[in-house]
Amino acid sequence: MNREHQLAPADLDSLYSIDTPSICNVIELFNVRPRDKGYMDGRIRACVPQARPMIGYAVTATFRSSSPPPQGLSVYDGLLRQIEAFQTTLSPPVIVFQDLDNPVIGATFGEVMCTVYKSFGAAGLVTSGEARDLDQIEKLDFPVFASGTNPSHAWCQIIDVNIPIEVGGLAVHPGDLLHGDRNGVTSIPNDIAARVSRASQQFLKTEEVLFQYLRSPNPTLDGYKKANAESKAILRELITKIESNSL
Repeated sequence: MNREHQLAPADLDSLYSIDTPSICNVIELFNVRPRDKGYMDGRIRACVPQARPMIGYAVTATFRSSSPPPQGLSVYDGLLRQIEAFQTTLSPPVIVFQDLDNPVIGATFGEVMCTVYKSFGAAGLVTSGEARDLDQIEKLDFPVFASGTNPSHAWCQIIDVNIPIEVGGLAVHPGDLLHGDRNGVTSIPNDIAARVSRASQQFLKTEEVLFQYLRSPNPTLDGYKKANAESKAILRELITKIESNSL
């Protein structure tokens, strides 16, 4: 765990106020990865679309429910290991599961697990598997993302904790910073996360210039061109700051 990567409270608060597509757009400006990398694909969807955004550092785990666990073990043994891992994770933690079953057999999580995670400070949960108890979880105001729903947990068991996994086509390592909302989930490279947070506020201004004009009465093509030029000027200024490392 690298404490240098811990975002300041102000930067975390800023990221909570920004949608995930805008985060993806801003990351593109830093040219640190290809534009088709760094985010989960459409298999991973918000289970409670109206929930607040999720931002936090990954505590990873593998999961299966297709066979009984070894005698004397239950899903709650693995749950305890996850909570213990919070002690060595940057804050806030986000639980990320890779379901090893193909096809998925049982739900990865439900009301009990999410209540435990939230009580110990987790900011959300992502799984390549499936979800249940969504009515109850909606009341928790705890963002969760999954590939679908399932009424049963079958023989649910957490296998390994804090190892590299893959979810929705994205490789996730312990401590990776994730941002998610109803649009999906993306990673934010830790070494630029604070700068992404600050750049995002200025990036939103580039779009707001256009939106303000388009919401005005009787927009014209010439007026739109002027607003578009102003938007591009703000964006160029932002890119200059990024390239000069002055953010």
